[in-house]
Amino acid sequence: MRLPFPALAALAILGCGDSFSPTLDSVAGTYAATRLVTTSTGTATDQLAGGATLTITLAEGGTTTGQLMLPASDVNGAGLTASMAGTWSLTGDQVVLTQGADTFVRDLTFTATEDELKADDTFGGTRVEITLRRAGS
Repeated sequence: MRLPFPALAALAILGCGDSFSPTLDSVAGTYAATRLVTTSTGTATDQLAGGATLTITLAEGGTTTGQLMLPASDVNGAGLTASMAGTWSLTGDQVVLTQGADTFVRDLTFTATEDELKADDTFGGTRVEITLRRAGS
């Protein structure tokens, strides 16, 4: 039985699933925010365009380093610089960060893909969408 070309193409596409299986070694690396959007009362704000930055390194041994910086316009005129020093864990494809700094970052659960960590959650009526991209990818 011969399948027409469109059917073969569809089967080929269906057979190409995401083959990435996260491990501590494959997720470890240095990441920087490429998307940090907050939405409150229907208004979305691109925090990176406003000067926010987030970098974090996930070491293979389970520790983290890095920094979150939010400009004064985002934090009641005071601004915020917080250390991302702490630990991280991986369960399946879920990455949880634990830091001493009390920021939204430690309250998120990130989903690991081959080169990114993504999270999307709502806190006190504000939705936070964040994408961290691995350096060099």
